[in-house]
Amino acid sequence: MPDRERYPKQLVPGESTVLRRWCSAQPVRCCYWNDMNQRDRIESESTSERHVLFLDFDGTTHRQSALRTRRGIVSSAPNIKLFEFAPVLVDCIKPYPQLEIVLSTSWVRALGYQRAKNALPVELRERVVGATYHSKFYDAWAWPVIGRGIQVLRYVQTHHLTRWVAIDDEIDGFEEFLNHVVRCDVMLGLGDEATQRLLRIRLAEQFG
Repeated sequence: MPDRERYPKQLVPGESTVLRRWCSAQPVRCCYWNDMNQRDRIESESTSERHVLFLDFDGTTHRQSALRTRRGIVSSAPNIKLFEFAPVLVDCIKPYPQLEIVLSTSWVRALGYQRAKNALPVELRERVVGATYHSKFYDAWAWPVIGRGIQVLRYVQTHHLTRWVAIDDEIDGFEEFLNHVVRCDVMLGLGDEATQRLLRIRLAEQFG
């Protein structure tokens, strides 16, 4: 399968390097990303009472990654079922009826928001209200090399969030906000009991 068909986290060889070089040559726009990592700035502008869970798919709701094929999206490993740990997540968020899900997965960029949302089991799908990515962003083409934490924190700041949790296997850009993050091992996802316990703790801290 051509590398461009590999979904979702791998770029064509060399593409990442080109994007990073371009970003390093754009000091004004890159400064914006640095601002997003300042805890005091974000917290001072946070006023919303929304309860938001940022959800990545690969390495979290199922182990490892996924591939885009002519037959649709399939697991990168034949013995792994996509969204195998969705029931775990459904059970964890059940005590929080106000919780909304915002997609922070590269499935949105690859498939579009609606198709990515529809891929989820209905119990999760009905809570989805948006995504961190939009094709109309001025830097949408560079999204694959922007740290996941930076993507999430842009949404947090834009929507003035105070209560939020992110489930992800990537933590680049979250440095000052790791107390909001549940990091998954890509080989275990939410199937790991220690990660499940941490998720319940984070949810209680933010939404309890």
